[in-house]
Amino acid sequence: MRLKLPRLFLYFLALVFILNIVQSYFTELIFDEAYYWYYAQNMSWGYFDHPPMVALLIKLGNFLFNGELGVRFVSCFLSIGTCVVLWLAIDNKDKRQHIPLFFILVYSMTLLHAYGFLTLPDTPLLFFTALFLLAYKRFLKKPDLLISILLGLLMAALMYSKYHAVLVILFVILSNIKLLKNKYAWLSVIIGILAYTPHLIWLFENDFVSIRYHLFERPNRAYEFEDFTLAFFINLVALFGFTFPWVYKSLFKTKPHDLFTKALLYLVYGVIVFFFISSFNRRVQTQWLIVVCVPMVLIVYNYILSNPQDRKWIFRMGILNIVILLFLRLGLVFEPLFPIVYETHGNKNWVNALREKAGDIPVVFENSYREAPMYAFYSGNPSYSLNNIRYRRNQYSIDGSESVVQGKRIIYISKFKKEGDIEYQSAKADTIFGVFLDNFQSFRNLKTHLNEIEVMSGSKELNFDLENPYDIDIGLSQLDFAVISLNKYKNVIDIIKIDVLPFDEKKAKAKAHANTRFKFTLPKDIKADTHYIKISVSENKLYWGINGENVKLPNGSN
Repeated sequence: MRLKLPRLFLYFLALVFILNIVQSYFTELIFDEAYYWYYAQNMSWGYFDHPPMVALLIKLGNFLFNGELGVRFVSCFLSIGTCVVLWLAIDNKDKRQHIPLFFILVYSMTLLHAYGFLTLPDTPLLFFTALFLLAYKRFLKKPDLLISILLGLLMAALMYSKYHAVLVILFVILSNIKLLKNKYAWLSVIIGILAYTPHLIWLFENDFVSIRYHLFERPNRAYEFEDFTLAFFINLVALFGFTFPWVYKSLFKTKPHDLFTKALLYLVYGVIVFFFISSFNRRVQTQWLIVVCVPMVLIVYNYILSNPQDRKWIFRMGILNIVILLFLRLGLVFEPLFPIVYETHGNKNWVNALREKAGDIPVVFENSYREAPMYAFYSGNPSYSLNNIRYRRNQYSIDGSESVVQGKRIIYISKFKKEGDIEYQSAKADTIFGVFLDNFQSFRNLKTHLNEIEVMSGSKELNFDLENPYDIDIGLSQLDFAVISLNKYKNVIDIIKIDVLPFDEKKAKAKAHANTRFKFTLPKDIKADTHYIKISVSENKLYWGINGENVKLPNGSN
């Protein structure tokens, strides 16, 4: 492997890097980036939605720069790093004659292009996937102690980036089952598990909250061919834009003539088949497929180097893709050029408008892990997302951010309010209202534990425990309780307030080892299509919280 890069390659690399740095500086954050910036304000071995790698990238960038560039700086390096690693993984002797083609191929892929500067979990996933494949190629030639350790560390880095990385590791192993008899391969696995142990400990200490949410708690809806499976195929086209016919032709024409190429093919087909099957259960987001772009660069580039006609079309259509993408990138900064009001438009404006009316007091956003961190990023003031039963849990549900607003005078922002003490315009020109609240008190971390055995037995007289993790006792007069009924897709269909009878306590004791126990009668008017129930708490007349786990009714309904 020659590490010396051609001068023309370095020129293109420098051009891409400068473009991404400039774009990073002038483009406002998208909501997910603001959310991950919020992660980085309190570094941890894990977060509600993702492993910690994306937060680490932002934290490192913030040591050097403030603002948007600080959030994206390391991603700009990883982008060109991915490009370099892909180049090094290509052995074809003709590759130096077609350097412009290589860059056109890489940056005509829509998400590879976008993630050249955006900081999202997929950014490190792409980089470490490329590095993992390069290391695996070296492993196939000569397995030894050093490359085994490197492979193990890279597997851990992949898993620290995004949970989807398990597919990369799995399909590479499936492409070469003999690895199961290779002592160096097992050493890599052991090294990877050891390096990943801090996150596994974090998951254990947090009741595997991330795994449970992604696999079991995430709401869904009834299957629709157009929005599920058809959308999946549209995403496969969207990944490559106008080059897609020749990209997929290259894939279909490539044969597994060696173990490395076989690994690339297994990875691409494996991910596609996995998410095709998933599309019959839920909508597959485009970025879930992005990892196939890394092996596809290697497959397609090697193929078109030997096929001049396809090379010509990839070159032409790739340039067309890049022109469109560059225009859209310009539109991210200059709103009139973009076909819609996008996430990078108007955030500073609405934040400044709200801050002028809020002053320095905290702002509590109802059901928005998107607006809360965006407001904190651009205003520099504290914010919080108060999540209720009509929304979903997120990082604000498990960290200590609630304490920032306890007992404070706050502004409460809700998109559902029709009037309020203040109003401002969102980026999409919607009028949003907020109200001032003094001595704000929420207890969103109260947990209810419904007796699952009693529910499954069909009993109408049920018990549940209330767990109070706070440092203060909470009077039961401050709390109301309800049975939440959910359909088979785990969407809320009804909220029924219930009368509860405590067994002994008149208050939920602070950090009590024994939870406060209640009994209640299951409401008779639970809807027939109810598949799950849970117990929700309303504290101080706030809207019902996300306090309990879903418990399945016997036979899936009442």
